[in-house]
Amino acid sequence: MFLPPSFTPRWSSPAQSPPGGLWFVLEGGKLLTSAAAGQADARAVPEGDGPPIPVDGARCIGLLGEVPCWAAARTGVEATPPGFTLEPLRRLFDRLPDELVAVAGRAVQVLEFERTHRYCGACATPTEESDGGRARRCPACGEVYYPRLAPAMMVLVMRQGPGGRELLLASGARSGGPTPPIYSALAGFVEPSESLEDCVRREVDEEVGLRVRGLRYFDSQCWPFPHSLMVAFTAEYAGGEIHCQEGEIVDAQWFPVDRLPALPHRLSVARRLIDHAVAETER
Repeated sequence: MFLPPSFTPRWSSPAQSPPGGLWFVLEGGKLLTSAAAGQADARAVPEGDGPPIPVDGARCIGLLGEVPCWAAARTGVEATPPGFTLEPLRRLFDRLPDELVAVAGRAVQVLEFERTHRYCGACATPTEESDGGRARRCPACGEVYYPRLAPAMMVLVMRQGPGGRELLLASGARSGGPTPPIYSALAGFVEPSESLEDCVRREVDEEVGLRVRGLRYFDSQCWPFPHSLMVAFTAEYAGGEIHCQEGEIVDAQWFPVDRLPALPHRLSVARRLIDHAVAETER
């Protein structure tokens, strides 16, 4: 998901009486939306001078055009009010406008940072707001914490097969078992002291036992599940036979570009990477 050009990111401290705007209220990764979200005349997320349920720490995360966007965590045990529902953000990808999904992703990351940095990791002292709301500081030892992203590489390996161009796609053990299974490019987190290019080569070797060459950068994307920065590459097959890493990869195959399996959602950089490779082949 990519923030729209009309969105201006901002940081703020929690507001006591925030003015009107769009409300991105979250609880355990679930977003409060209209029960009729997806209908043309429905408000996708609450809008107005306040959310319809009790929240904690409402803070402005940016402007969508000229409309303030507020992120807040749900508090209390009150029932969700009529006309609204709490659903995992992933399930709302095709029911909310893309721009709202992207802003909700930013809200998820801001609130997750708040949740996981209430106490200092060095001395366990409760932290305080710092740097205009974009950081947390320990008043005891002075340690300062900023939101951190976990860099991860993604690579689409390609080769010239007997019938034409082929893509290496894999189904992961953590994909949740959809039917049919989703196949995507290989991906993995960057380890300490490792470059992105080294990470690509290591992950391809570990996950499927192949060697690659000719790495080319494609694009990047922030992925808020929970806080990844995906950096996507293409690469050419350089040798080896497919051997799936136990516990990580359920299946990996070479697919002709005209006979691809079920693919990731269109909002993911993985899908854009695959679509780009197919379009390049068809030129």
